[in-house]
Amino acid sequence: MENSILSGTLLISDPFLKDPNFVRTTVLICDHQADGSFGFVLNKKKEEVLGDLIEDLEGNTFPVYFGGPVQTNTLHFLHQCPQLITGGIEVLKGIYWGGDFAEVITLLLKQELSPQNIRFFLGYSGWGIAQLQQEIDDKSWILSKCSKQLLFNTLPENSWKSALQELEGEYKMMVNYPLDPQLN
Repeated sequence: MENSILSGTLLISDPFLKDPNFVRTTVLICDHQADGSFGFVLNKKKEEVLGDLIEDLEGNTFPVYFGGPVQTNTLHFLHQCPQLITGGIEVLKGIYWGGDFAEVITLLLKQELSPQNIRFFLGYSGWGIAQLQQEIDDKSWILSKCSKQLLFNTLPENSWKSALQELEGEYKMMVNYPLDPQLN
């Protein structure tokens, strides 16, 4: 994939990226404009579950993920249920960001949603004007396309490796690189 950032772009962190927020992560870009970019880390599960965060959902065990280091007191969601959740923004074919949260709560209480069709995030990842492009130019990120399979059906802890393996070639070998090559 060329170095063009669009909504739906998947960022795969370089195997040696040292930023603790993004070590071995995949990030889905949900919005990219001239004034900055916005997305969610897909593969860092939090200890809290949804019922720990939303009073009306006490006992709900849906996993919650670390979306990024910005505004970690905010809850966001990605889903593939536009027929059930209105107001979402399509970030790539069949994957929506946000929507009517009251509808989400009702659907969760009726047990009409599953982790295979909605994912929750605390915080988000954000970049200022040209910041993300500079990180890409510095080889901190490998660009790819996200898929429903990667987002909703791949075990989140495996998404970094799976995304690299889908690229094949030199990238496929990166899954076995140590975190610190000096320790090899």
